[in-house]
Formats: sequence, C-alpha cells, structure tokens
Amino acid sequence: MASACAAATPDRQPAAQTVEPSDVELLDRDRSILAFNERVFDWAVRTDVPLLERLRYLCIVSSNLDEFFEVRAAPHITAAKNGETKGLYTEASFKALSAHAHDLVARQYALYNDSLVPAFAAHGIRIVAHGERLVVQKRWVHDYFMREVRPLLIPVGLDPAHPFPQVANKSLNFIVRLKGRDAFGRENEIAIVKIPRALPRLIRMPPKVAPKEALFVSLSSIVRAHLHDLFPGREVTEFSQFRVTRHSDLALDEEDVRNLRTALRQGLQHRHYGQAVRLEVSSGCSTFLSDFLLEQFELPGAALYRVNGPVNLVRLNQLVDLVNDPALLFPPWRSVWPLQMQPGVSILEQLRHRDIVMHQPFESFDGLLAFLREAVNDPQVLVIKQTIYRTGSDSELMDLLTEAVRRGKEVMAVVELKARFDEEANINWAEALESIGAQVVYGVVGLKTHAKMLLVTRREGRQLRRYGHLSTGNYNMRTARLYTDLSYLTADEETTADMDGVFNHLASQNRPPRLRRLLLAPFHLQRRMVEKIEQVGLAASRGEDARIVAKMNALTDEALIRALILAGQQGARIDLIVRGACMLPAQLPGVTDNIRVRSVIGRFLEHSRVFYFRSGGQEDLYLSSADWMNRNMLRRVELAWPVTDPVLRQQIVDECLVAYLYDDKDAWTLNADGTYERAPNPVTGKGAQNALMVRYSAMASAAQPDQETT
Repeated sequence: MASACAAATPDRQPAAQTVEPSDVELLDRDRSILAFNERVFDWAVRTDVPLLERLRYLCIVSSNLDEFFEVRAAPHITAAKNGETKGLYTEASFKALSAHAHDLVARQYALYNDSLVPAFAAHGIRIVAHGERLVVQKRWVHDYFMREVRPLLIPVGLDPAHPFPQVANKSLNFIVRLKGRDAFGRENEIAIVKIPRALPRLIRMPPKVAPKEALFVSLSSIVRAHLHDLFPGREVTEFSQFRVTRHSDLALDEEDVRNLRTALRQGLQHRHYGQAVRLEVSSGCSTFLSDFLLEQFELPGAALYRVNGPVNLVRLNQLVDLVNDPALLFPPWRSVWPLQMQPGVSILEQLRHRDIVMHQPFESFDGLLAFLREAVNDPQVLVIKQTIYRTGSDSELMDLLTEAVRRGKEVMAVVELKARFDEEANINWAEALESIGAQVVYGVVGLKTHAKMLLVTRREGRQLRRYGHLSTGNYNMRTARLYTDLSYLTADEETTADMDGVFNHLASQNRPPRLRRLLLAPFHLQRRMVEKIEQVGLAASRGEDARIVAKMNALTDEALIRALILAGQQGARIDLIVRGACMLPAQLPGVTDNIRVRSVIGRFLEHSRVFYFRSGGQEDLYLSSADWMNRNMLRRVELAWPVTDPVLRQQIVDECLVAYLYDDKDAWTLNADGTYERAPNPVTGKGAQNALMVRYSAMASAAQPDQETT
C-alpha cells in the first residue's frame, strides 16, 4: 500500500519556508463553489461527450446554480443592500460574486444557442419557436393551449385591490404591459401570469404535424403566442418571462419548538416565499419591466440576469427523456453484483467470516437491499436500526423497513428531518413508519444526523450477534446509480457495538459511549483527524516516511486546513482529491509546496470520503460520511471508521486514491490563486471512472460469467 500511494506523487520537497499557517490567506469558499460548476460546465462544452449528455451537464450546472443562490446568496444580497464595507459579506463581495455568476450564465446560454441547438437540429431535433411553426403546427399549438393550458391560467391585473402576487421560488411567470383600459375604465397597465408547475415545460408535436423531425414546443412559447388571448380588448405592448430565486435554507429555532416535525412541515409552506436573491428575465425584457420587478423583489441591479433563452435551463432536462436516443447518450452502465458477495449464500453467514466492501455505482446497490431483505425475512433477526438522511420518495429500502415492522421486529429509524430539499419526503416516511409502530427519532436538536448506518441484531443460540452497514453515501437507490460511494458491511464485534452505542446515544441523548473503532462528530472526529495530520507532520520533521492522501467532496474546515498546511511545511507529502469547494491554496510558493489538490469531474458524481495517513511505518485508512467542512465536524452527527483488513485497505487505496491521482482525463489541478487547470488529455487520457468500469466488468465476467447485472 505504501508503494502504491508513493508512486503517485513526486518525491517530497524540502520543508517550505516558515510561514505561520494562521497567516495564510485561504481561498474564497463561494468563488470555489462557482469554480466547481465551471468544471462541470466543461463537460457540456466537450464535443467528445454525447449530445444529450452535454445537455444534461448544462442542466446540472443550472440546477447547481439554483441551489447556490438558494443557500449561499442571501448574506451577499443583504450586505449589498445595506452598503456593508467590512466583514465576510460586503458590497464588494456581492459584486465580485455576481460578476463571476453572470459570466458563467452568459457562457451557458452561448453554448446552448451557438452549439447545442445547431447540433440537435443536425439530428432532426428542434424546439420550434412560434415564428418558425407551419400553419398546421400553429393550429395544433393553439388547440393544445385552449385544451391543456388556458383553463389553468389566471391573469392578474395589478391595482390597489390586486397587489403584486406572491411569486413562488423558481416558478415560471410572465409580466405583461398593457395598453388601453380594463372593463372598469381603468388604466392598470401591469399584469402577471403565473404558469402552473403541473404543466410540462416541453411538449412533443405529434407525427401528424411533424412527420420528419422530432419537434418540440416549450410551454413558455405557447403562452407567449397566446398572451393577447388572455387580455381581450387590451393591447399587449411589452412582456417577458421571469423567474425569481429565493433563499430556501430552512431556519428554525429548534430550542423553541415543541415538535420539530410539525414546525418543519409548517416551515416548508413558507420556503417558496423566502427572501428574493436572483431575478431572471428574457434578454429582450424592457428596462421598464425589469426595473419594476427589481423594485417588487427589493433586489439590486446586479441580481438581475437577462438570459437569451429559457429562464430555467434545468427544465430542458426533459428533452433527454423525451428524445432518449441511445446514440446520443453514454453507453449504458449496468452495475455488477457485488464481487465479494457469493450469490445464493447467506450474506449474514458470509459476514461471519469477513467484511465486505461494495464500490458503487460500479457494484450494485442491490447488494445492500439483499442484506436488508435477508434480515427482514430471517425470523431470528430481532432488531433493525437505521439512519435515514436521503432515501427518495419511492424507496424499496423503506418498504423493507415497513415489512420488518409487520413481521414483528423492533425497528428504529433515526430520520433527519432537516436533510436539505428532502424534508418533505423524510417527514412522510417518518409518519408512515410511526403509524405502523416503528420507533422513530429525529436525531439531536441543533445537529443534523448525516451518519449513514444500518444495524441488524440477530439471535444465534444463546447470544445476540450484530451485523452492520456503514456508508459514505445515502440510502437512495437512484443516486446509488449516479454517485461513487463505498458501502462497508461487517460483523466485527467492536464496530457493531460502537454502532449500537451511537444509535442509543441518538435515541436517549445521553453522553455518547466510549467508542473503540468509530469516530463520532461533533465530539471527536475533527480532533482525531487533526491529530492524525499532526502525527504525519511530526514523522516528516523526523525524516520519516510521511504521507497523506484524502478524498472528499469539500475542504472548508479551517482547523483541518491549517493542520494540513503545517504538516506540508514539515515535509509531509499531501495529495487531496476534492471534488467541489476547496479553500486551501495549494502549491503556494514557500508555503504549500508539498500540497497538491485535484478535482475529478466524471460521468458519475464523486461522493466517497477516504482518508489515508502514513507516518513512518504506521498506516491508517478511514472511510467517512463527513466532508472536511466545519458544519460536518461541529454541527452534524457524522461517522468515520477504520478499515483494518489489509486486502480491503489495498483495494480502497487502489480504486479510490491511486486511480484518481493518475487520472489524466477528467482531473483538474488547483492553482494557488484558486483557478484550476484541466487534465492534459481530456479526450485520449485515462480516466479513473472509465478504468473502474472496465475493471469491474472484467472481474464480473471472470468471476460470475452467468451472473446477471442490474
């Protein structure tokens, strides 16, 4: 293992000049998040990527930007409106962030209009504007409007009795300027038309009016073509689509609520109407209308985004499903059955002999479902305990927990009600489980329970034995096909006893037990990670072999960053594989020369957290549910656990660390100024994810030639 990690990096440089880590200026977190989205956007630009996948990446960037504004923009907006000049959020920070976001949005629409639209047209796929439609097509659109759309529209003319309506977060709307008088002789010139969310944003024309091509019409263009029909007797002089993004991070004073579930359900009703943080309008929107909207939403001018196309690119994702042409998509990847699981043999029996690691999505989530299904159907299994963070609204795993209750087993579910944007689904699951007799708890007041663990207790003769599952990812079947994660199944007595202790801690809220294997946030995970980093730094200062390789989604925790900087200055070789935001300025001359940071953006979303430390002859490898962020270390319930089996450790190092350090196709390298340089061979290079797909396909064919994949 040591040689494998060592081979992936140059020899250690002499210790850097002495600069106090506390004096090093860290990179801006929000700009780093936008830089991550630029790396995702690159996949939409790349012509070697199938066309529908390029569109999908463009939509992912738009979805990410939506969440960025919903979660991160409000303090900047408030600072700009108040003219703040000092502190973390200022008028200057808002302007800098806005300039960065405006540039990225402009490039998105330029790519869509100048590259993707012509490329789709070359394949006979077009979204047809009103002016391009044939007479027969206009007639079909009109019939569709009158039948499906018009009955759902309620145009609202503004006057003292009809003030500006509540506009929901990210909803599609039209603003219209009218000439003439209304039925009561008044000159109320502004009207708002809300477009119901229930309506599809793209509609395919039938073959009878589009026999040769795959032609689509957008809902916005249908409404635009019929705005005059909504205001009979009035002249529409100006109009524009618009969409407002609102701050959507639910904030509850948990100390001051009697029932968190009830409070959250009430809070969800108001989420759609939080503080406005961004306004999108059509590029041709008049200054009169855009100024009117900015005033209504109390936004500064820099929060206005004029877009040359649909105001919500995310909804174009529907085109991927509507077209569904295999030639324009990635070749399908079918996850293989977990290679360490023997088909037809009891999984619990296998765990009595050895631990099992599953690497998703290269290996199937079905392995975990099989583990839980066996436990549910086993009459000797008495208790099942599980944390629920994100499972989705349609979950076979949750159905299995329901079946376990019906079979008389004790089921405990720790449901995190505050899982961002999954709150409603989790509330519904919590209520469903409670209604049939499961023990449901909601974690710890003031903390999110982000740890992923599932524990089965079984009677075996005169004793009880536990079987556990720990994961870097969520118990979500859909994302398990799209995210890279590690699942760890074990019957180790110390590990499973620790898991049981954590479950009891979450239910009773007593002091956490003394843990022998697991590291638990917010109690000691951060401190132990800092200690591990310091241990490597001290080994380096003594001239011993010293190495850190860590893979995570984000690195923003200042204590961990400062510890890494110091260890690097002491001579430790440090490689960080950070998918998203990273505030550590790597390769800063004389300061962080021994630290390299790379980001891998591939077909699957990198999501696994793997931490490797070597100090002298000692090696430690941890998997974790936690990124190295302050919130994960101090404001969440998180877990990290050691991998002690040498074979499994080597597998994880090879697949999750070494492969990514050698990636010269999908990797980006962080510069000291916060910019990223892409891999030297984005077309012909060797990507870690592609290599793993080839590897698992080959191993599955060799080991289980007749085993059907999922």
